[in-house]
Amino acid sequence: MHAMVYFTAKDEADAARIARHLLDRRLIACANIFPVRSLYWWKGKVEDDREAVAICKTRRGTVRQAIAEAKKVHPYEVPCIVSYEMGPALAAFAKWIDAETRAARAK
Repeated sequence: MHAMVYFTAKDEADAARIARHLLDRRLIACANIFPVRSLYWWKGKVEDDREAVAICKTRRGTVRQAIAEAKKVHPYEVPCIVSYEMGPALAAFAKWIDAETRAARAK
């Protein structure tokens, strides 16, 4: 019924800008943002960068829209934007997510 959308960004300000884009469209109920150190392969070499991570709470039905919208405003060529299902949650918290997000649009 609910899911998390996880993405990395170049810094906390950029992660907040992307999260605000999703919040304004009611695709997520909230985002937690924190700094991270990322090590990864990119174009044949290992990079070692400071980035920010956002973990966003949403409805499972809006995940694809949230990923698409995040990609639209993300500056990375190949951003890490993934999702995972939320396990059991406090009922009041799950209801809050539903109240603060909109149902997915029919296609």
